[in-house]
Amino acid sequence: MSLRERQRRQIRADIQRAAFELFAHKGFDEVTTEQIAAAAGISPSTYFRHVRSKEDLLLDPVREGGAGITTLLEERPAGESADIALAQSILTRSTTLAAAELEQWRAAFRTAPHRLDRVALITPEHRTRLVELVGERMALDPHTDSHPGLLVHLMLAAAEFGYLQWLRSADHPGASLPVCVEGALNAVIGERWHTAP
Repeated sequence: MSLRERQRRQIRADIQRAAFELFAHKGFDEVTTEQIAAAAGISPSTYFRHVRSKEDLLLDPVREGGAGITTLLEERPAGESADIALAQSILTRSTTLAAAELEQWRAAFRTAPHRLDRVALITPEHRTRLVELVGERMALDPHTDSHPGLLVHLMLAAAEFGYLQWLRSADHPGASLPVCVEGALNAVIGERWHTAP
């Protein structure tokens, strides 16, 4: 990664951190882009070079997961069933953020409950790639007649349900993101996706 790319990522991370703190303390709708820029120590013009909207700052932690899930699925053992491999990739991705960052994000999101319906775990491009990867795994299994698109859709829907459950459960400290996501994914994993004995 080039120095310029590292600097770009650092500025974006600083903006996001400042935004989450402001959202948590003042409320999403009350915070201006100028306030976020000032808290991040940058000019408004620099802010707009890195961020399209306040909503993107709130939703990007979920959206950025798509590339990570795809990479993790590519790295899973070849003999692993499609449902287990995809579930483990999603679950691993949900554990990559530090607990303090997750709690800051959840506190920020609580001030914008009207944005919860926009939580989407993955972009259309990454969804297409996941269907391809799952299809490749299923092609290796002569005993399955399940459709890879259906499995990907069900797994992502379950994971999004887990994210939403966690975002809404801020009053329950024991409800960690991985626990919520794993519980939702386990509801989808089943014999229909596995190789017949």
